[in-house]
Amino acid sequence: MSRINPEKFDWERIEKALQVESEYGYKNIQGKLYRFSEFLCLTFGDTPPVTNLLVAFRWQETAKKFARYSHLTILEREDLINQTLNLIGEVKEMIVNKPYYHPVAEEVKSLAVAEVKPPSNTSVAPVTLKLDDPVTLLKAISLRQGELLKKLQIVTIRDLLFYYPRDHIDYGRQVNIKDLVAGETVTIVGKIKKCDCFSSPKNKKLTIFSLIIIDRTGEVKISRFFAGNFYSNRGWQEKMKRQFPRNAIVAASGLVKQNKYGITLENPEFEVLNSQGGNINSLKIGRLLPVYPLTDGIPADVIRNGVMEAMVALPQISDPLPVILKQQYGLMELQEAIARIHYPEDQDQLSHARRRLIFDEFFYLQLGFLQRRQEQKESRIAVSFTPNGRLIEEFNQILPFSLTNAQKRVIEEIIKDLQSPSPMNRLVQGDVGAGKTIVAVFAILTALQSGYQGALMAPTEVLAEQHYRKIVGWFNLLHLPVELLTGSTKTAKRRQIHGQLESGELPLLIGTHALIQDPVQFRNLGLVVIDEQHRFGVQQRAKLLSKGRSPHVLSMTATPIPRTLALTLHGDLDVSQIDELPPGRQPIQTTVLTGKQRPQAYELIKREVAQGRQAYVIFPLIEESEKLDVKAAIAEYEKFSEKIFPNFNVGLLHGRMSSADKDKALNAFRDNETQIIVSTTVIEVGVDVPNATVMLIENAERFGLSQLHQLRGRVGRGSHKSFCLLVTSSKTPDSIQRLNVLEQSQDGFFISEMDLRLRGPGEVLGSRQSGLPDFALASLVEDQEVLVLAREAAEKILLQDKYMQGENSLKDELQRRYQKLIGNEILT
Repeated sequence: MSRINPEKFDWERIEKALQVESEYGYKNIQGKLYRFSEFLCLTFGDTPPVTNLLVAFRWQETAKKFARYSHLTILEREDLINQTLNLIGEVKEMIVNKPYYHPVAEEVKSLAVAEVKPPSNTSVAPVTLKLDDPVTLLKAISLRQGELLKKLQIVTIRDLLFYYPRDHIDYGRQVNIKDLVAGETVTIVGKIKKCDCFSSPKNKKLTIFSLIIIDRTGEVKISRFFAGNFYSNRGWQEKMKRQFPRNAIVAASGLVKQNKYGITLENPEFEVLNSQGGNINSLKIGRLLPVYPLTDGIPADVIRNGVMEAMVALPQISDPLPVILKQQYGLMELQEAIARIHYPEDQDQLSHARRRLIFDEFFYLQLGFLQRRQEQKESRIAVSFTPNGRLIEEFNQILPFSLTNAQKRVIEEIIKDLQSPSPMNRLVQGDVGAGKTIVAVFAILTALQSGYQGALMAPTEVLAEQHYRKIVGWFNLLHLPVELLTGSTKTAKRRQIHGQLESGELPLLIGTHALIQDPVQFRNLGLVVIDEQHRFGVQQRAKLLSKGRSPHVLSMTATPIPRTLALTLHGDLDVSQIDELPPGRQPIQTTVLTGKQRPQAYELIKREVAQGRQAYVIFPLIEESEKLDVKAAIAEYEKFSEKIFPNFNVGLLHGRMSSADKDKALNAFRDNETQIIVSTTVIEVGVDVPNATVMLIENAERFGLSQLHQLRGRVGRGSHKSFCLLVTSSKTPDSIQRLNVLEQSQDGFFISEMDLRLRGPGEVLGSRQSGLPDFALASLVEDQEVLVLAREAAEKILLQDKYMQGENSLKDELQRRYQKLIGNEILT
């Protein structure tokens, strides 16, 4: 588009066209060369003759509206022509009042009160702004404010344009004064009946500015308060009163509040209009107002004004997303999306802008994941295992049960990976009791019969020992040695295990972090199985892998997470789901109880224990006060053993006990020497006591749904009916709603999805170590559909050009986006 020279612009011709069209009844008349709508569309399709960004946006929007002129009703056409005449009048006035143009955005000529402030900036905007220029070159941002903005990671003009609002206040809804309703954000337009600006009698540093506004339906008094000596100056106060003269037409926006003096607007924004129905040019009044995350010393208006000024650099932002993808997924152009996310004209524009920018956040994340997986497969050459052999055949014969269809499907996916020369990197998700361990054993046996060793690493001794107990029984029948290595393993036994590993005599080692210690050396490690892999750090997992030459990796988790979280956390992994429970597993009767109903829970435990069964009693653990929680658990243990269940043996288990004491407590419970065990959440995974039929969880509202589901999974493992009792003292609707999900469902995948929706991803995963990317706009709860589409689009890109050789701009943007989202780690 060409820049219009305002001095040569044919204002008379365009105004005459508008006048003639009005006189002919808005029939879209035919001229010598063009129809009326075509002429107007072409005229406004050029770059506007002013650099005021708000006016420029309206100018370009007018071109779009005339492109749809033939589809408008007569009334809509009339309204469009009136709006266009008003716009032309404003532009002509700007040209008359300011004949020389600075090629950066002009300050908005708004009389908004919040804009009237002491000068705080002596920096001068450059003739040309570049995306990599510092933000302190903007008029709106001082050098001191530039230093403060670094806390928000805003250093350059590009950073500022990509610093999206976290929300928008909708001042676009205009209402009559009589229709003001507390709690709504609105705009009113009326005459000024009275204006006052004065220092508070009680506090001379507090200035009160108030307007009484009337319209045909009523009147309202609205006030703003200004703190500081500058505003106490009588000259400033008189200037404010002159800007808002009696009978002037004013627009005011704000949140409607009801106080003891009546209805009013809280923290209102004002603008004096040229006439009733005149255009509102403010950045704030009568529109969607952007709300940004802030830091101390940076008022909202600094960012709002800075963004508006920085918009002149917007054309320098290229859009690397292929046109065919934008068309296929209905995505707005990037430049327009950035402009509209900051200053949308309506909710529809905001929605389309958000969708494009959220798509980009997800798209580059998924593109990076897929590229990383591809590079890993091509850079590491793994051994190819034999899928069929003696060990697999013998194991199938000794299995006392049939595999579920889900287990068979996942085993086939794993075997296919193990036959590939590229190393497997697969995550197996399965609900409590879905049979993940048996799937891992098939993978391990495939490695062993191909002449390689296997390693299984678990995050806790309890879980490692549980795996060892289960697998050693099967391996004894196959005449295969297997050992357990943990922090509790005696020195002599350690040396024996180290020697057998190095000689190749020991085919499988199960253990904890002890597996990654330097003395542990495998002769021929071919498969690594990592259970509850999210409990290990990246470096810990990498150290175990380094003990073999490109071993295959099978990760497992008993905490199902929704697909959107899996894509975001494990987008570079192949994910399998065991979404079917073995036959015969009885549903666990789950009940939410109040504190007053606790005696009912105790009666159920007494009844079950009297019939030879066992029970868990779980107390929550808050990491910040672990000592207090341990004391609480000990105190409850004493109360249970001495007062509530004096006729039964009660055991105690908590995280501050030594490994030997933990083993002693667990073994006593497994052997039914203790019928009731009082524990903190160390019992969550790895404990398999089929005789236990009651799980009582105190203060259940302090747990996440997925964690409660895991705890519930400790019962229902035998042939007897089992119970889970959730005791809560909370009466908040949110807490009750969450706990009711457990009453209604036994499906871990559904429960994790509900947990995500009710608590958000940070809480579900554990905020401190969640590993979630730092999205600016995207929500894994609200934007799941966009994430799936972005993954699909990324797959299409790499399918057509897996090295992106023809997409240099896309590769550059991928690098930049990743550094912003999750740092350099993912690209290493």
